[in-house]
Amino acid sequence: MSRNTNAPTEVRAPHDPLARESRTSLPALQGALWLVRHGFPAFPADSPATPRCAGLHKTCDGSRGKHPAVAFTRAWTLDERKVHETFARGLRNPAVAVGACSGPDGTRLVVVDSDRPGAIEDVASARGEQWPPTMRVWTAKGHHDYLWAPAALRLGNGLGTLQGQFDGDVRAGNAYVIGPGALHASGVLYELDDPERPPVLAPSWLLDALVTKPTFAARRTRWRDASRPASSGVRGLVAFVLDSRPGDRNNRLFWAACRAAEDAQDGREDAQDALLAAAVQAGLSEREASATIRSAYNRTGATA
Repeated sequence: MSRNTNAPTEVRAPHDPLARESRTSLPALQGALWLVRHGFPAFPADSPATPRCAGLHKTCDGSRGKHPAVAFTRAWTLDERKVHETFARGLRNPAVAVGACSGPDGTRLVVVDSDRPGAIEDVASARGEQWPPTMRVWTAKGHHDYLWAPAALRLGNGLGTLQGQFDGDVRAGNAYVIGPGALHASGVLYELDDPERPPVLAPSWLLDALVTKPTFAARRTRWRDASRPASSGVRGLVAFVLDSRPGDRNNRLFWAACRAAEDAQDGREDAQDALLAAAVQAGLSEREASATIRSAYNRTGATA
């Protein structure tokens, strides 16, 4: 009898107070097929079930299961045949190319990534709003909520005025998220909350928050939040910028921002807010530093 290479050897259900028996568990191949059948461009990412990381990066940072195994901005697919071929080659996690996904009337996909169950509901409640029921994928720590947003807004990974208020991130534009059927390094399987529930239009209060630039004080608060410690890679880039001298500050910031953009594309922490704070502390104006970081992200094909 042949062994099913797409079935993880051990899967643990997420431990959270909102756990639901109705969640839908899918192995990797079925998760990828579900995605393309529902119009979500899929591509393979590393799986923690393999001995070595399959990510495209030169050196794995140890965060297994989240690194793209292909150039996801070009190698995504909506072809079921290609999905079968790709996932037959070995264990891979299904992932979604967010920027390649189109919704009703030309809308674009935006994914709200809560680092704990109910994080985005808490933000909505604090603003006197209710979070709408929408497509949700449960993750190891929280959940991904899929929504549609007007293409004209050109959203990216920035949190806008949600910085310092939301325990999580937003993925839009040139970004990706790990999809249902993926195996987390902890052994938790990403699960669909309700496979029959499609994404809904993002509420106006959320879109307003995402497109409104935060004050510098809000950025600095998030950077200094002890509950969200920066990775060693981010600290290194920040130290590099802080060590700049007049005359080379922009060049050093540009180099650091390019590295940050590459890391963010590989699924690691996005350091652009921390770099902005460091650049201002080093003597650049916020406007000048923002332009340099934006230029670096555009240069690498990311979205600042």
